[in-house]
Amino acid sequence: MTFLDDFIVRAALAGVGVALAAAPLGCFVVWRRMAYFGDATAHAAILGVAVALALSVSVFAGALAMALVMALTVSALTGRGFAMDTLLGVLAHSALAFGLVAVSFLPGVRVDLMAYLFGDILAVSRGDLAVIWGGAAVVTGLVAWRWSALLTATLNPDLAAASGIDPRREQLVLTLALATVVAVAIKVVGVLLIAALLIVPAAAARTFAGTPERMAVAAAILGALSALGGLAAAWHLDTPAGPTIVCVAALLFGAAMAADLLRRGVRA
Repeated sequence: MTFLDDFIVRAALAGVGVALAAAPLGCFVVWRRMAYFGDATAHAAILGVAVALALSVSVFAGALAMALVMALTVSALTGRGFAMDTLLGVLAHSALAFGLVAVSFLPGVRVDLMAYLFGDILAVSRGDLAVIWGGAAVVTGLVAWRWSALLTATLNPDLAAASGIDPRREQLVLTLALATVVAVAIKVVGVLLIAALLIVPAAAARTFAGTPERMAVAAAILGALSALGGLAAAWHLDTPAGPTIVCVAALLFGAAMAADLLRRGVRA
């Protein structure tokens, strides 16, 4: 038996790969207050799954394409006078509903919707691992390459423009990275929980990280701990793995908040 023949090992590697891809991107989602943006992009992926199954193409390709279309649509409508929270809510839930309805119309195709909605990390194959780690490498490399420009555009778009940085271009970079993370994470935590894996570790890291770089590293560590801890808890408690991973991330966030409140109380 080789190392990757063990499904638990594959699941652990998949969880860590998604955490490493989501962590730095999740920091920008938190800084830019893009939580609804992440939700809309993730929910659109289920429509991509339906399209992929109908056309007999890769589910990853379908989810990536539809997530990218949704992300680009939202980016194009940003700043055009629309109430963005309302618009994102409409787009997110509409895409999810149309995706679920579209799946029901596929003739002769049996689809485990629960696996796509909440993930099925224990069924990750070697091919899935290659996709997940390949996507993680692309996202991590892209964010690392554009880190300074992305950070400047996030903190002060006017300063970024004055420095020769196009904020719209950096928004496009984030959009591409977000769509990639959604596509690779759908197998691990499902479309309903992807946004949580993006936001919760980054939000927890924010309470004690002193610099943006430290926050990104801390978010990656917390995300990996959430994945490994969630898998262990799911194994012992016989609970769904994807939701349990998010529960562990939420507990880590609660612990970070409690520690921050305690530290402030001691200083006072």
